[in-house]
Amino acid sequence: MRIALCHKRLDERGGTERDFHLTAKGLRDLGHEIHLFCSEFAIEPPSGTFAHKVPVLPFGRTAELWSFALHAPKIVQKFNCDVVVSFGRMMAQDVLRSGGGSHKVFLQRLRKQAGLRRRIWQNFSVYHRSVLAIEKRQFGAGGFKKAIAVSQEVKRELGVAYAVPKDKIAVLYNGVDPQRFHPSLRAKWRDAIRNEWGIPLEATVVLFVGSGFRRKGLDRLLGVWGSASLKDSCLLVVGDDARMRAYKAWATKQAPGRIIFFGRQDKVERFYGAADLLALPSIQEAFGNVILEALASGLPVVVSRSVGAAEVLTGSLAEGVIERPDDVAELKAKLLHMIGKCREPETVVEARCLGEAYSWKNHFHKLEACLMEVCRQGNRGLPS
Repeated sequence: MRIALCHKRLDERGGTERDFHLTAKGLRDLGHEIHLFCSEFAIEPPSGTFAHKVPVLPFGRTAELWSFALHAPKIVQKFNCDVVVSFGRMMAQDVLRSGGGSHKVFLQRLRKQAGLRRRIWQNFSVYHRSVLAIEKRQFGAGGFKKAIAVSQEVKRELGVAYAVPKDKIAVLYNGVDPQRFHPSLRAKWRDAIRNEWGIPLEATVVLFVGSGFRRKGLDRLLGVWGSASLKDSCLLVVGDDARMRAYKAWATKQAPGRIIFFGRQDKVERFYGAADLLALPSIQEAFGNVILEALASGLPVVVSRSVGAAEVLTGSLAEGVIERPDDVAELKAKLLHMIGKCREPETVVEARCLGEAYSWKNHFHKLEACLMEVCRQGNRGLPS
């Protein structure tokens, strides 16, 4: 197949950007001709793929959003691709990958957590209103042939928000690199990182990975870390946030010496090797690749039900799912329960086996089958 992959930015930073880059390589390796359509190439396109620049208006993110959404389909049309896959905001595509869920539902959930000023800003924000307008067009009649949801929760969201028929949505979970994320990381990095940062070797280390701390639930983690029942545990925070200074000050006051911020890390696998458990109590997360990374590394997880990847947890690993993310008592109870299980050899094996089942290799074969099915449906609905 000649496949068009479309997203505003080619990069390896950011969840959707990484997925986009990996998909280009994965489908290329299956023998397909891959054409990338982006407004920005922050990294070199994968070898063997064809890169096409989509010009956008350089007048702020709203202008860039609209110009990409309008221009990209017209540029793609010139290359006569068999199937057009969008990873972002476009007016028309064959396959629409919903990696972040519905923006409409995201704003609804965020409003419940936000103050009055932020709710007013969201209501009148030109950018948010523009995203909603494009999203409505995308999921409307003629906007797409098939949607790919990264979780059952995202599929449900799309049905509720835009009445998308269930048979037009395929659920395809993200993947993980089982060689990069592996239990053997523990032997290499557990003691090294602990010694470097003065963490007692016998301490239980809980890992948090993600940027945009509030949405991903770091506030709630910090809120319980001063508890006496967690005094022998250390929290490692890998990621970034605009309010990093405030978070560090709060952490110093809440649990001095037991919460360490590392910022963004390119070799994040080192921290999975140092940790015993991953925590992600997000209020909204379409999938959460870090869950699969932790499992493949042999780590159990504590994760809120609103994180899409919670759906893949089975057996004793499902005991770490938080049903009510705002319930501090439940969060603390789940942390303590999974801390008690995290060093059991059978838990490590169970986590690793589950993580291996969701390799990127398996993901790309399922994606390929989905795209072939769309190709068999005939003419595309892209503008001429």
